[in-house]
Amino acid sequence: MILVTGGCGFIGSEVVRQLLAKGYEVRVIDNLSKPSSRVPEGVDFVHADLADPQAARGAMRGARVCINLAAKIGGIGYFHRLPATILGENNLIYTNTFDAAVEHNIERMIFVSSSMVFESATSFPSREEELLAIPPPFTAYGFSKLVGEWYCRAYFDQHRLRYTIARPFNAIGPEEEAGERVGDAHVIPDLVKKVLAGQHPLELLGDGKQTRCFTHVRDIARGILMAMESDKAVNEDFNLGTAEEVTMLDLARRIQELCAPERPFAVRYVPGFPSDIRRRVPDGSKAKRLLGWQPQITFDQGLRECIDAARARA
Repeated sequence: MILVTGGCGFIGSEVVRQLLAKGYEVRVIDNLSKPSSRVPEGVDFVHADLADPQAARGAMRGARVCINLAAKIGGIGYFHRLPATILGENNLIYTNTFDAAVEHNIERMIFVSSSMVFESATSFPSREEELLAIPPPFTAYGFSKLVGEWYCRAYFDQHRLRYTIARPFNAIGPEEEAGERVGDAHVIPDLVKKVLAGQHPLELLGDGKQTRCFTHVRDIARGILMAMESDKAVNEDFNLGTAEEVTMLDLARRIQELCAPERPFAVRYVPGFPSDIRRRVPDGSKAKRLLGWQPQITFDQGLRECIDAARARA
């Protein structure tokens, strides 16, 4: 049986769908804290908070592998509004899930980290091995994910708990919904929501020159499963992403072209958040070399899916 923590979330629910499609028996534990959380059909579902060590021990019983996605997560505004909550609760989740994995002799912990661990990167595209040489992340969320990666190494060194670190870069997909406030979710659902609501000129955080490399959630989930199934991935870490950079200004223009082509494109720059990363570009060659993984879904295809889903929800 495969245990997926946070399996009702954006990435977690896609991981669960792909596991079920391949015939795996799946257990999901989630506290359903996100309004968009949905319990997947066909799983053994446990409604509990992994900040409770007893919940973690109970969920881990009988599992062979744990895909560990549970975390406090959101967009850049969420990071800045709740740094203490993010740091404190994520560390509780890691301690409880890793301890339970050791207690129940789990074969491997698949820890889903984040591109945010590369907040301080100055070399692009950024390779996995460079992470040990750059300064640590400066947001509480990025730092908490880096701590989770260190849990992997520490629990292997002390308890021989084998691990794999999967590091998604800017996941996108039709299931992610915008939040109530700008920055509660990630940039694409935020911008789509504003354009569909008729905002004009479109408010853009910062100067619009920030770049991101967007990777479809189905590709990311496929990479996580490939890592789980590969012996070559034991005690390794992988960037899961594309090196195709998109500026936030170009992203906003493309979204408006697709959502409201009749409206002239105009933006109004508003102050961004202090920790808005200027550039984030992954080197995905290790995942391609060891796993045979590379993204298959284009950015344009993914963006159209996101917009179609947002329109259907409106």
